[in-house]
Amino acid sequence: MGDKPTIAISHLGCEKNRIDTEHMLGLLVKAGYGVDSNEELADYVIVNTCSFIEAAREESVKTLVELAEANKKIVIAGCMAQHFQEQLLAELPEAVAVVGTGDYHNIVNVIERVEQGERVKQVSIEPTYIADETTPRYRTTTEGVAYLRVAEGCDYRCAFCIIPHLRGNQRSRTIESIVTEAKQLASQGVQEIILISQITTNYGLDIYGKPKLAELLRALGEVDVPWIRMHYAYPTGLTPDVIAAIQEVPNVLPYLDLPLQHSHPEILRAMNRPWQGRVNDGIMERIKEALPSAVLRTTFIVGFPGETDEHFEHLLQFVQRHEFDHVGVFTFSPEEETPAYKLPNQLPQVVMDERRSRLMELQQPITWRKNQQEVGKIVDVLIEQENPETGELIGRSARFAPEIDGQVYVVGKAHLGTIVPVDIQSADTYDLYGQIVNN
Repeated sequence: MGDKPTIAISHLGCEKNRIDTEHMLGLLVKAGYGVDSNEELADYVIVNTCSFIEAAREESVKTLVELAEANKKIVIAGCMAQHFQEQLLAELPEAVAVVGTGDYHNIVNVIERVEQGERVKQVSIEPTYIADETTPRYRTTTEGVAYLRVAEGCDYRCAFCIIPHLRGNQRSRTIESIVTEAKQLASQGVQEIILISQITTNYGLDIYGKPKLAELLRALGEVDVPWIRMHYAYPTGLTPDVIAAIQEVPNVLPYLDLPLQHSHPEILRAMNRPWQGRVNDGIMERIKEALPSAVLRTTFIVGFPGETDEHFEHLLQFVQRHEFDHVGVFTFSPEEETPAYKLPNQLPQVVMDERRSRLMELQQPITWRKNQQEVGKIVDVLIEQENPETGELIGRSARFAPEIDGQVYVVGKAHLGTIVPVDIQSADTYDLYGQIVNN
């Protein structure tokens, strides 16, 4: 046997995709392959693609074309491989393999077959696989942070969303499996674990017969890690028991990422999210009452087919009323395999863009005010980066999730991957600025 080829991975898309990338890296390293971040030096480049919306596909295609033009042997993995397996093989002769979202654990076998001269299509029609704590993993995040997937896939069928088509139905891991992996991460020095799935509040429904998020949070309270953050918590799943667990478990951050998408009952019905429309205001008030210190993040879609000026005005008033800490706004993207693609009354892009701008402009002073309230406080900050030229440190307080929220710019000395007290001295719309407090 000669030397094994060197492999680079180009990662695109969400943090769920990132975990798949990390498992592929872990499996390849364990099998003795050289893994290099430099695509130019690699024999193969695995591109872990995103196919959620048109813009994401365009980015994936651009990456694939650039690698093809550089005469790289390409393995296409992830959502786009699941979505367009035949077209990709037909149109990209440089693609030596496609690997679906439920098949990334076979990556070593795929490479071995490609090395034998085979052109490989490894795509399960219905993805059913989910990695666990025994699957090798090579982390790509900053040293203090790790994502932990509690479930994969989704049982809901929102009219705009292609994820169940790409990732299959929900399949949860056991509480024991998740806690074991959390302990492994803590032993590696991880300071913040971020729990992810498509709908974290539905965790456990498929294997336990009912959601078990509260029990999971309490079990994770036994893990020696300072911060545990949840993403994608549907407000309807924030039961009194879940809220009590957030209150009781000291390392669970009162940070709620609530993917609301809209506020008007008619639009929520059209989105096939009818369970949400009846309870928005009531649930928001209950959360704020039970968790007064909670940081609330949400995302909205503007320009869904049939969204009138009245519907949009309802959304503006909802955002004004509830004063979220962080808001992301997306314009509707018509995806062919979704019911919303065929709905009448599609809105022009110019109208959607204008509504997105208006909603963002409405939110900015709210976010600015929330950040100003941090000035004068001493807050814990997880240090993640250092500017080698200025020595300035960059980190996040518990109010900020990685990549989607703001950052804290810090003066002082601290090791990367540690949590330090910082005196917040100023703030702008997105970020905080402060100095390390020396005891």
